[in-house]
Amino acid sequence: MGAEMGAEQPETIAAILAAHRAGTLTPAETVARTYQRIRDHNDPAIFISLRDEKDAIAEAERLATKDTASLPLYGVPVAVKDNIDALGFPTTAACPAFSTTPTHDSTAVARLRAAGAIIIGKTNLDQFATGLVGVRSPYGVPKNSIREDLIPGGSSSGSAVAVGAGLVPLSLGTDTAGSGRVPAMLNNIVGLKPSLGMVSNAGLVPACRTLDCISVFALTVDDAALALSVMAGPDQADPFSRDRPLGALTPFPAGLRLGVPRNGQLIFFGDKKAEAAYADALKRWTALGATLVEFDLEPFYETARLLYEGPWVAERYLVIKDLLASAPDSIHPVTREITAAGARLTAADTFSALYRLQGLRKIAERTFANIDALVLPTAPTAYTTAQVLANPIELNSRLGTYTNFVNLLDLCGLALPASMRADGIPFGITLLAPAGHDALLASIGRVFHADTKLSLGAKGTAQAPLSPLPPSSGDEIPIAVVGAHLSGMVLNGELKALNGRLIEATRTAPDYKLYALKTTPPKPGMLRVAAGKGASIELEIWSLSPSAFGKFVNAIPSPMAIGTVRLGDGRSVKGFLVEPEVLSDARDITAYGGWRAYMKEAATK
Repeated sequence: MGAEMGAEQPETIAAILAAHRAGTLTPAETVARTYQRIRDHNDPAIFISLRDEKDAIAEAERLATKDTASLPLYGVPVAVKDNIDALGFPTTAACPAFSTTPTHDSTAVARLRAAGAIIIGKTNLDQFATGLVGVRSPYGVPKNSIREDLIPGGSSSGSAVAVGAGLVPLSLGTDTAGSGRVPAMLNNIVGLKPSLGMVSNAGLVPACRTLDCISVFALTVDDAALALSVMAGPDQADPFSRDRPLGALTPFPAGLRLGVPRNGQLIFFGDKKAEAAYADALKRWTALGATLVEFDLEPFYETARLLYEGPWVAERYLVIKDLLASAPDSIHPVTREITAAGARLTAADTFSALYRLQGLRKIAERTFANIDALVLPTAPTAYTTAQVLANPIELNSRLGTYTNFVNLLDLCGLALPASMRADGIPFGITLLAPAGHDALLASIGRVFHADTKLSLGAKGTAQAPLSPLPPSSGDEIPIAVVGAHLSGMVLNGELKALNGRLIEATRTAPDYKLYALKTTPPKPGMLRVAAGKGASIELEIWSLSPSAFGKFVNAIPSPMAIGTVRLGDGRSVKGFLVEPEVLSDARDITAYGGWRAYMKEAATK
């Protein structure tokens, strides 16, 4: 029974790494389980080519001879979009007539392997990465992992479905016009689109060489950020590579300003449920402490129109012009129709568009002068496969409403699950910022995704609490809160007024009891008892500047006190405790495991 259930549960990279390092699971067992999941899922359209299972397991076993502590992706199974070279697999770009056999890995894949990842297969895509729908492939249409009638999203269809369905915890996509973001939304997973040039494109079949980037699909932001950190870095083999260092994840910043479009500028094509879901996502950001700032979206829309109405279609034509001439019938008819238009563009058209784009880039720069990031719907709506097959070009174009302008404007992006609609369709938002701000998007995106409490992918697995961030090099002081100062609780505003930042939600060691005190407003008191004689109590760790910490502590009324709190992972942090002499008439609420659960029940009485 346990093994069968385990075969159904997707795991994060973090969970797999923890099991591998603890010795409770070997990389070979993880790889074998991946193949079992692929067989059980039984969708032949996800992978174009799959590695021999024995070969993959043998590679996983060989990992044990290495210094595994130095392998950040030790034994993690990975799927790779089939327009990215991986040694041992043909590269088809979903066109059998185009298929080539690479003599070495792409740089991105080589870096993943060097970090301990096991490449298990190449995934299906919209042919030549042209499309946001995932239905333009001679290898079939991968079934959406959430709802089988929906499109999987493209062009990185197989890669997104493989993660959403729990087959692998990590996959590579590509993103020229939104192909790393739209399928992420449609499969309830995270899609990270790095700054252009941060990850080498050496070994990538180009779509538009000046705009392409390799992207990451994962179940959590932390997993995606880890994969990016492994692949990021300049590469002499790629003339478009740039030295764009990836910053570290940081606590949720105080004073975060997020850009939202002016009233009336959003487009949902009549999808009222998507419109409501976006409004709910904005409320969540506000509750997390962000300030929403209106900006003019029209120049971004104009930029998006340039992508397919302008000369960048000629870049797609360059990739397949020989095939168009020699074997046009080997190209998907919709891809052929879109790409053939690139042959008719002139040099004058190109320069005219470049001049307009430069003007639009300046407008975008001014937009970000007083905004940290934009928060937009990932896509305005979702379509079924039947709808897209009946109207392939127009509906595909609609899906790129909020994605097509991003690489033209040299922005980085992070697509996040935001909610599951009542009709079972996932809704997602995307954070966008100027190139080089990838770490900022991940730092705020991880907090948003955790706050949604959405399950991961399609399998219903709950999110684990956010992992603690490495200690900051700054001089801020962490403080643990267990009651009325928790997020959303009555006194949380006191922390926010002092520019406090939420670092993580976690639990104490099982050495504490929790009591409901007779105070106004209601507060709990937490008491340290003998090791193992209490319970693990839910808490949050906030971060304050030294002066703010002093003010906060100075204002704490009796019977509350600040002491040292032991956490479940062995760390210690300063936090709220109670003076024991006031507990004689307090109610023991330890069994609730935390103040939230107690207050939730109290509210129903």
